[in-house]
Parts: sequence; structure tokens; C-alpha cells
Amino acid sequence: MLTIKRKSLLYRTGVEYGDFTINHVLGCSHGCMYPCYAFMMARRFGRVRDYADWIQPRLVENAIDLLKKEIPKYRNRIKSVHLCFTTDPFMVGYPEIQEMSLEIIRYLDSQGIICSALTKGILPIQLADFRKNHHWGISLVSLNDEFRKSYEPFSASYNERISSMKELRSLGCKTWVSIEPYPTPNIVNQRLEPILDSIGSVDKIVFGRLHYNSLVSKQADFQDFYNSTANKLINYCTKRCIDYHIKHKTICVDSTNA
Repeated sequence: MLTIKRKSLLYRTGVEYGDFTINHVLGCSHGCMYPCYAFMMARRFGRVRDYADWIQPRLVENAIDLLKKEIPKYRNRIKSVHLCFTTDPFMVGYPEIQEMSLEIIRYLDSQGIICSALTKGILPIQLADFRKNHHWGISLVSLNDEFRKSYEPFSASYNERISSMKELRSLGCKTWVSIEPYPTPNIVNQRLEPILDSIGSVDKIVFGRLHYNSLVSKQADFQDFYNSTANKLINYCTKRCIDYHIKHKTICVDSTNA
């Protein structure tokens, strides 16, 4: 696959529930059409030319070397390291990316650093080989496969994601689910409860609304929709002692930034 080199890798993220993060790939083959914020920023700053360029991922070939240099520098400030906020560590169809991701996690694990990962691909069973204080997650905003084909066209099926997460859970791993960006009913008509029922027991759920899509503001009372859906998730998690995080601006007061 295509490769690039970088001068740095590890950095503190501005994402509200994150600490430090690593993005060891430029681009993402899953080609999400929500739209994808990471793609919009990469195009804006000239890192990729267009969508076709974005879905041809480039692996950072010197990622491990950079990591081994940077960990000592930030070691006392790191609470955890997340893979990844602007790409996917377990991209469908790219075993080279999975291999690099596992190598990164293996090194962080050896240094006693807690990791988390999030994917629209399949969580590899090898994650069970590491210590059990890491968190392995999937993105799951629907169970409707037609919706997935339209908005996450080259990602793993929802059933594959759920199965891989449950398998790790059965082996004693901590698991989590990101229900973000959650679509409004005029985009896909669905209920939250079947999604929650499908994931079973998890340690944490993150919920967030869909941004940067004009269809959201065309949904009547979309603010009320996100308020009520977020409250459903809060009640679900509270009853089951599941940790949760509601993303900023999900509980809406107006239609700004729809």
C-alpha cells in the first residue's frame, strides 16, 4: 500500500473525551459520507486532493520509530492513547494497517500505557492478548445495512462489528460503542432501543448528533429529537451502570451548525 513519512505522531487531542492520540494513517478507505469531518479538514489543509484521494490510505511507515522517540517525552503527561480520531486503525481490506495498529498497541501495552481504539472495521481477536485495562470500541449508529451502504460505503457490516466486539468482551476485554454521528429520522427511520439491545454488555457508550449535514435541519423539531434520544441513552446507561458521554452540542438549544 501507499506510505508516507511524518516528523511527529503522538499529540494531545482536542476531542472532548480524549487525551493523547495517534493517527498513523492518512486517509480512510471506509469513505464515510455523513460528511466525514476528518476528510473535510484534510482537504481544507491540502493533505488530500479530493474524496478519491482520501479513500486511498497512506500508512505512516516510520510510526513505530516516532512513537519510541515521543513516548519518553510525553510519558508523565499521558493518561491514555487513542487510535484513532482522523482515520481507522482496523480498516477493511488493509492488513498492513491492522498489523501496524497492533504493533503500536503492543508497544504502548509494554510501556504500561492504557489504549483505546475505535473502528468501523472488525476488532481483531489479537487485542485479547494485551492487558485487560484497554478499551476496544466500534462505531454503530444504525442496524440498517442500506443506510450503512449509503453513508459508510466501504466499512464492515454492523453484524461483523458487533460480533467482533462481543468476542473480545467474552475474553475479558473492556468494550465500548460510539453512537455518533447519530442520524435524524428523515435520514433513516429507526429507534435507538434495538441498537442498544444489539450491543449487549459494554463498559461505555458515547453518543453524539450528526453535524455538517443540511438534512438534519430539515427534520422537524430535530433539537427535540436529539434531546429525547440522548435522554433515552442516559436512562439506559444509568439503569445498567454503564459509563456514558454525551457529546457537546448534542442536546440542542437551536439549529446552529446543523
